[in-house]
Amino acid sequence: MSSGTPLLRSKFFWVAVLYFAEGFPLGIFYEIFPVYFRQQGVDLRDIGVLSLLGLAWTLKFLWAPAVDRFRHHRRWMAAADLGMGAVMIAFAASAGLPHWVWAAIAVFAVLSATNDIAIDGYTIELLRRDEMGRGNGLRIGFYRAGMITSGLVLMASDLVGWPGAFLCAAVLFAACAGACLLAPREQARARPPAAGLAQEIRAFLAQPHGAAALVTVLLGTLWLADGALRLSSRWTWLWPAMAAAAAAAYGLLRLAGKRDEAGRQGEAPAGALFGALAEMMQRPGVLPVLTFVLIFKLGDASMGFMVKPFWVDAGFSAAEIGLVSVNLGLVLSIAGGLAGGWYADRAGIFRALWVLGLAQAVSNLAYALAAWAIPLGGVPLPEHRALIYAASALESFTGGLGTAAFLAFLMAIVRREHSAAEYALLSSVFAASRSVAGWAGGLGAHAMGYAPYFLLTFFLAFPAYLLLPWVRRMLEDQAKREDQG
Repeated sequence: MSSGTPLLRSKFFWVAVLYFAEGFPLGIFYEIFPVYFRQQGVDLRDIGVLSLLGLAWTLKFLWAPAVDRFRHHRRWMAAADLGMGAVMIAFAASAGLPHWVWAAIAVFAVLSATNDIAIDGYTIELLRRDEMGRGNGLRIGFYRAGMITSGLVLMASDLVGWPGAFLCAAVLFAACAGACLLAPREQARARPPAAGLAQEIRAFLAQPHGAAALVTVLLGTLWLADGALRLSSRWTWLWPAMAAAAAAAYGLLRLAGKRDEAGRQGEAPAGALFGALAEMMQRPGVLPVLTFVLIFKLGDASMGFMVKPFWVDAGFSAAEIGLVSVNLGLVLSIAGGLAGGWYADRAGIFRALWVLGLAQAVSNLAYALAAWAIPLGGVPLPEHRALIYAASALESFTGGLGTAAFLAFLMAIVRREHSAAEYALLSSVFAASRSVAGWAGGLGAHAMGYAPYFLLTFFLAFPAYLLLPWVRRMLEDQAKREDQG
């Protein structure tokens, strides 16, 4: 980084640029697509399936080693951005919802997840340890800025139509691709040995619990993604069949793992990815803690994907949704994140988890009240606007509070020697709940109506509280381990 202006030589400038480029496609997926689909008359259950495609972010750890092995992170970023831009152009050129729309969105999700992998890997190599704090501060702010920009695209749809809005998004993706190629080159690094793949497979077989869980998740994803299988009574036998398949996979992997179990006693598990998973699965109380990671934000995630369709059905325009629910909402979520981080530092992570988690849950009641009071299909009255604006502001701010405490918890329980792999795995578990909850939310809102469903999501926030004793123990054990060096 010896050439160029001081700004272009600044590591923090590139952290800001790259995390803007990471946040923008996530905003397109979670903020733009639900509104576009609902305005095209798509059923709520199918909008929920759209959330299921977000499992690409959950499963990205499966191909993350390939991105890391071949490196050239800047090229991965640029290729992903150009691919997502091509998807936007395809949407702009088509009318309504062509038959290939689901495949295009699936490609978009995979490209966005790959972009995340490359940016995270690049940033970890770019920053020194003493620069991580400032870098992560910029990361959060500019990631949210990217999502806010997706709200501007939503507002543009009222001015230039959806084709024009998608073209604007394509131009932004092209600009992000160019910026990624201008970022400083990575330092040279030797490739991992070819034996790494064999080591990963050995570690995979050595942990039948995690392997069987992974197989079950993959099979379940395929089943949930197929509407004919999901909704037809002729396929109800698949539930017991999938349970039997998961049990058989567990048994076979258990046998395979026992073959050389004695020889591995006391040794570190082989492989960077599955080895980290194996080590994590051996900790006391890890299964309750992983369950906590899975369900802590269940109430928030279950409601979140149905909020935008509720705004549409209540008669609000895309521009108003973009301004209030997306842009103002993201600003308030940033403020909530900063406040939540401040509280977690002073009160402790454990206390912040349950206090801020409670605030996060209470905000769902505000949307339940709005859904009871605002009639669907009409023209919103001033009092309706005041009510839904207040619900949106409260949900955004408290969502930021809960997220700050939750991410601090994830960072606190990873071990430094496996920090990147363990954090990726924990974040994948969390992302799984967000995607599946969004899919289930479509079914719930369709069957119950918005108000009863939003009330239900309030109660979904509390099962995680039953697991807090194990969470406290994990935090205390990790703190003792770090104190001992």
